[in-house]
Amino acid sequence: MNYILVCITHFNQPDAKRVVVKARGRAICRAVDTIELLRRAFMKDLQLEGIAIRTEEVTREESRESNVSAIELTLAKP
Repeated sequence: MNYILVCITHFNQPDAKRVVVKARGRAICRAVDTIELLRRAFMKDLQLEGIAIRTEEVTREESRESNVSAIELTLAKP
């Protein structure tokens, strides 16, 4: 719910036209849920402008490299 409130607050500013929600790894489902709740329950006029997916290389403990999925969701106010 905190993420939804942040997005609503941003969109209520006079010059705000778009919001980009970014997430990596296990947080991807939270980002998608945030966008869907925002569009279906709170601000029904929002449009999903773009979805970008990628894989990022992350250095973990002991200099281990691993790949992490990432998503970028762009919402726009008409």
